[in-house]
Amino acid sequence: MGALPKQRISRHRQGNRRRHHYLKLPHLVACKSCREMKRSHHVCPNCGMYNGRQVLEIEEPTRPEA
Repeated sequence: MGALPKQRISRHRQGNRRRHHYLKLPHLVACKSCREMKRSHHVCPNCGMYNGRQVLEIEEPTRPEA
């Protein structure tokens, strides 16, 4: 004997179970050095600073010569 449901689950009950299965927006805070929005407790992707010190060297994007 396999594990089979005894009764059909209604769409309402199924929806109630899945109502928290949505994507949540990331919590953003302003960077203290450049004031760009960044995820909290992460390195700033704009300036490379974390906790008051330079962690990443961010290169300026260069345009290709035409």
